[in-house]
Amino acid sequence: MESFLKLTNLSKTYPSPEGEEPVDVFSGVNLEISKGTSVAIVGPSGSGKSTLLNLIGTLDQPDGGEILVDGKVTGSLTADEAASFRNQSIGFVFQSHHLLPQCTVLENIMVPSLAGLSSRKGSELKERAYGLLEKVGLSHRANHRPAEISGGEKQRASVARSLINEPSLLLADEPTGALDKMNSEKLIELLIELNQTLGLTLLMVTHSLEIAKQMKQTYLMDEGKLNLFEK
Repeated sequence: MESFLKLTNLSKTYPSPEGEEPVDVFSGVNLEISKGTSVAIVGPSGSGKSTLLNLIGTLDQPDGGEILVDGKVTGSLTADEAASFRNQSIGFVFQSHHLLPQCTVLENIMVPSLAGLSSRKGSELKERAYGLLEKVGLSHRANHRPAEISGGEKQRASVARSLINEPSLLLADEPTGALDKMNSEKLIELLIELNQTLGLTLLMVTHSLEIAKQMKQTYLMDEGKLNLFEK
């Protein structure tokens, strides 16, 4: 099967303060993921898991190697092209929900489509946002503001927001890190359901082996290398 996401000999280095030797985050990273699968990356703090996710999501650029996402070599995109690709093709769920406190939950869901890149406008956009709130079980919270809903509900709202532009790739960076056990389980169930019903390709970074085991594949990032983790 043709790879939907392919990383080839990827490397990332950060400059060190005070002119010391640069810090190698990782090098020689290779990964191939087929469309519609679910993958977890585990590893100790500081191993480069989130950095890798940022590179895949075009939030940062690698120092070497190539990233192919859904047929596009992301390193060849201009800044504007990368922003458009990121907005339309990639959904992000972070540890913190990053909801705008002054907006209602429904308005927050629509934010990514208000950047001028979406074809949905007005009532059509509002209808899709409300439909996503129904999908994540939050239609009754549509007119609430983030301060008026629970932590688990905020994170489910962030999932709905990540789906507004119908991305083909969903990147989740420690999405349960700020949640209790019950809400963590509910969120993972939701992400798995979306992966299965919408055909989304799901790539998740997590510290939890229990969560990672629920994905179809698990990789270990450690000491600058990424290797398949045998469950």
